[in-house]
Amino acid sequence: MPGNREAYEQAMNAGHNAAWDKEWSLAIAAYGQAVKEFPDDVEAHIHLGLALLEIGRLEDALKVYTRAHQLAPDDPISLEKSADILERVGRMKDASQQYVNVAEVYLGQRDLNKAIENWDRATRLTPGLVAIHAKLAQAYERLGDKPRALRQYLLLGQAFQRMSDSDKATKAIQRALKLDGKNVAALNALRAIEAGAEVNIPADTGDLSARAASVPAVKSARAVQISEADPLGPMGEAMTDALGLLASHVIEGGMLDAAGGDALQAMELQRQSLHDQAIAAYLRAEPRLNHPALKLNLGALLVLVNKPNEAVKHLGEATAHPQLAAGALHALGKAYFMLGKQKQASRFLIQSLQAVDTILTMDTDDPEDLATLYERLLTALEGRSEEAMAAINSRFVSLLEGKDWKQRVAETRRQLEETLRDEGEQGIVDILVAARSDRLTQSVSMIDRYMRQNLMTLAMDEAHRAIEVSPTYLPVHIRMAEIMMREGRVRQAINKYNVVAKTYMARNENDRAASILSEVLEMAPLDISVRESLIELLEAENRWDEALDQYIDLADTYHQLGNFDMARDIFNDAEKLANRVSATPERIVRIKHRVADIDQMRLDMRKAQKTYEEIIQTMPTDERAHRMLIDIHYRQGNQVEAVKKLDQLLGIFAKTKQVGKITQLLEELVTLYPNDTALRSRLAAIYRQMGRTDEAIKQLDALGELQLEAGLHQDAINTIRQIVALNPSGVDDYKRLLSQLGG
Repeated sequence: MPGNREAYEQAMNAGHNAAWDKEWSLAIAAYGQAVKEFPDDVEAHIHLGLALLEIGRLEDALKVYTRAHQLAPDDPISLEKSADILERVGRMKDASQQYVNVAEVYLGQRDLNKAIENWDRATRLTPGLVAIHAKLAQAYERLGDKPRALRQYLLLGQAFQRMSDSDKATKAIQRALKLDGKNVAALNALRAIEAGAEVNIPADTGDLSARAASVPAVKSARAVQISEADPLGPMGEAMTDALGLLASHVIEGGMLDAAGGDALQAMELQRQSLHDQAIAAYLRAEPRLNHPALKLNLGALLVLVNKPNEAVKHLGEATAHPQLAAGALHALGKAYFMLGKQKQASRFLIQSLQAVDTILTMDTDDPEDLATLYERLLTALEGRSEEAMAAINSRFVSLLEGKDWKQRVAETRRQLEETLRDEGEQGIVDILVAARSDRLTQSVSMIDRYMRQNLMTLAMDEAHRAIEVSPTYLPVHIRMAEIMMREGRVRQAINKYNVVAKTYMARNENDRAASILSEVLEMAPLDISVRESLIELLEAENRWDEALDQYIDLADTYHQLGNFDMARDIFNDAEKLANRVSATPERIVRIKHRVADIDQMRLDMRKAQKTYEEIIQTMPTDERAHRMLIDIHYRQGNQVEAVKKLDQLLGIFAKTKQVGKITQLLEELVTLYPNDTALRSRLAAIYRQMGRTDEAIKQLDALGELQLEAGLHQDAINTIRQIVALNPSGVDDYKRLLSQLGG
């Protein structure tokens, strides 16, 4: 049974207050009370474990964290804490295995850095974990950290050698040499394996090679380069490169004519930020000096002085120059953005992003993967509204400006990769058009992490912060609804889902709205407002078949809620829609059956009879309609019509040779209406045809008695003759009765 929510909240708050004051005994008592109220609450267990840990009750803390992990297997916190405790109490092997388990959880959450951290802890506690050294080597290699990857391959080779597996040891060392073919430690290890000697590995990674030691310097140089990036973005860097290229071309080529002089003057004016004068000088030089560097500078300067239309004419040639391509594409994207031509702007801006990203990550990422990402980004933006494209292009323009634009390019690419993987192409569009999307992405990541850890209060708090950043970003609202649902606030969750769906409808994103509404209806099939919203959406899109199904489901919902009048009205609306869209007879008949069922429930037999007759007109072989009409006529005392309908239904069964159904129906009716001679007669006949003589005699005997009681002597005589013909035991008694009746 669920506990008292209010008592739970009070206990948790008391525990938090005590923990803040470092009153750990009070905190333990408060968190323990919260666990008693809700024994399956992960958050309470985690806080209790922490309090126990603080006062040194390690074994008790371990039990609590073990229980927390059972409740939330995908939550790494409880596993990580229990691994730490196992390490403290000296259970190194168990701690090592636990760190491996933690790493796998983080890996499932695509947090490679955390996974690496825990794999490393495991290998420190238990050296020689072959599988873990292999994973670490591959992970470091993927991250571009060659020194650490190389060391892990060496450790892997050493482990295989100690296991007397020289082949695998050799392969591991050869993999290390692929990373650095001149690495001294790796070469020595390979010679040792070949000679059968023990592999020795330097303790300090810095000793692995001079080349490895130089890597931090290279990285720091790159960091300086990034921190000092031109605030004008790729266009600004290309302008600087173009100045050098053009100067070399003019001076080394001995171009001392008027064109060369104008070019040199333009470059000097450009360095002094005298843009208009520089443009005039470049324009004088251009007819006699056709060089991509001149084109780049001229076009970029025209962008800077807000003359995009003229800029576009000059920038095209520069895109073919490898050193200037990223900047030329950036300038073209900005020019088209200023012209309001969003489709062209997005194409050039994305191509510039890809060119820059490829250069920045050439040591660590596969260029084909980057190309695929940016191709999918272009595909995702196809067919978007001008308003959306303007917002997205504004985001790209801002991204490629400022002193830290190179860092932000890499961060944005990672965000796009994650969003594309988790939410698809529409998710990318949502995140790009959202206000302050960088901050928003961080918030969404935190929300998802808290939800995985079942920390719903923290998840909702972060969701509210995300809404403050971007109130119209609907994926956060969807997460809020999911949190409400998981907290048991079903009504609030459904209302939130409905609002989100209506917002998608207002944006003409009907597929997403329909998907949300359908999911909600699976959770709350009796929610009328949600189903009405879905019907509205389907009708707006002329998806009549689906709308018809929803009308039927809506009527069924009202029926289940006991509102029979509304259910009947909606079934009638569904029937009109079915006729209008030429639905199949089967669907129309299905609706009519529901209407007739309601009429019978309301004891309106006249309407029910009329509907069943309409069903038979639409589908003459509908067995259920015939069966219901039989009962209705019997209830109304109209035995003649009942038997007519019975014979029609028996005829349907006979044509399809369903003897079992004939027998079952007649037996059922005889039970319901035992004094009906027509039923007894037909049941006796079918028994006789089936060779079930004793049962046939029993029915004929009951039939004869009914006929005698009704004064139908001649009918009784005929019935007794049938019994005699079957030669039952006691046949002489039937013969005497027949003689007495004059038969």
